[in-house]
Amino acid sequence: MKPLRQIEVRNLSKEFVLHLQDGLHMPIFSLVDMDVDGGECVVIHAPSGAGKSTLLRCLYANYRASSGSVNIRHVPDRNGGGDGDWVDLTTASPQQIHAVRRTTLGFVTQFLRVIPRITTLDLVAEPLISRGMAVDEAQDQAKSWLARLKIAPRLWQVPPATFSGGEQQRVNIARTLISDFPILLLDEPTASLDEGNRDTVIAMIQEACDRGTAVVGIFHDEYVRRALATRLFPLEAIQSVAMEA
Repeated sequence: MKPLRQIEVRNLSKEFVLHLQDGLHMPIFSLVDMDVDGGECVVIHAPSGAGKSTLLRCLYANYRASSGSVNIRHVPDRNGGGDGDWVDLTTASPQQIHAVRRTTLGFVTQFLRVIPRITTLDLVAEPLISRGMAVDEAQDQAKSWLARLKIAPRLWQVPPATFSGGEQQRVNIARTLISDFPILLLDEPTASLDEGNRDTVIAMIQEACDRGTAVVGIFHDEYVRRALATRLFPLEAIQSVAMEA
């Protein structure tokens, strides 16, 4: 049976308006179409400055698109059966966007934003607890993910704000992948990792795809691209940097 399509992007464009520079318009990308099925790992491939991270942020609705649509197949309860309903994140309400992010759409960035006093174990377990899982069970799963990513047990009760960049990135990955989202957006998740941890994360992403997760990622490391990409998605840079309003 053909995998279900999880993402449909149509005519998506993004530009920034520089209000402190007399309203100059900075076009980033224009009229992007993208389809991603379950089980695919689609890697956005383009030179630096072409808007790869901006595109991911538009798919996550961190940035509001200038035009076009971003349809996400939203599954409120992955264990509840059914194929889910399409939600256009370019027109969705804040409540709808929050619901999609809670159960359907995960995003790993290069940065971990945490509350300083929250322990690493609680941070990674929290997404499962928020869905109704018992605290002990959620923490057991969190311990398993942290151990696989070689976060030492002595650090589990420490807030990750004090960790190295590579350790924070691994906590970030654990917190997102533990949720088993149907769709994952990945912005350089292996950039600050050593080879051993990089290979562990590659294996985790491959396992997610094998479960039917739809992945869209940015990987500058050619080794990671070759290991994960089912296909490349070229994004053309817009040459005209700014135009008058």
